[in-house]
Amino acid sequence: MTREQDLEDLQHHAADAPDARGRTGLDRAGRDLTRNARVRILGVSVLASDWHVLRRTTFEYTRLDGSRNIESRETYDRGNGATVLLYDPGHGTVLLVRQFRYPAYVNDHADGMLLEAPAGLLDEDDPATAIRREAEEETGVTIGALEHVFTAYMSPGSVTEAIYFYAAPYSDADRSGPGGGLRSDGEDLEVVELPFADALAGIRDGAIVDAKTIMLLQWAALEGPFARRA
Repeated sequence: MTREQDLEDLQHHAADAPDARGRTGLDRAGRDLTRNARVRILGVSVLASDWHVLRRTTFEYTRLDGSRNIESRETYDRGNGATVLLYDPGHGTVLLVRQFRYPAYVNDHADGMLLEAPAGLLDEDDPATAIRREAEEETGVTIGALEHVFTAYMSPGSVTEAIYFYAAPYSDADRSGPGGGLRSDGEDLEVVELPFADALAGIRDGAIVDAKTIMLLQWAALEGPFARRA
């Protein structure tokens, strides 16, 4: 048996072994894709699988000039997520959270403490249910009316995640708890209420560098609840 066959057998065994979420067959994701006639999937292998999955997919790609290339891409699958901009139209404020983000810290952010809109993975819920859950856990606010703003792929070159963006008004009457996240999930969040103008200025001065939060704040300024004030 060749080294390549040994490696393939090992990869199939790893794919059949349950990951941290109990999922199996992780090497079959994407094999049946036929929506793009220019792309033919040739093989999928699992490089790592714990809570999230790292795959390498090899495919044949037909270029614009008709020539065909064999290409390979690594994709990181962590599931889809949702985020929400909580805003108080009466007081002109937004409710954000500050938390430690190691990937930002190791990539030159001063202390890794990022100011963000509440967000989380969908897990088994639909996007609206998931963001209501996350908002209550992280900020202590029970959401009433909820507006879907848009959906976006945040890093389509390597991460499969799509994020559903929402906005929702809040008031003091909607506060049902202290927030801060779930300690059992390792969360340790500071709830931060800011005047919208200060949050928007934070994009310019570098106080807010999280992409999803920047997108929501700019939407709020351009066509959302603070469009006239901005």
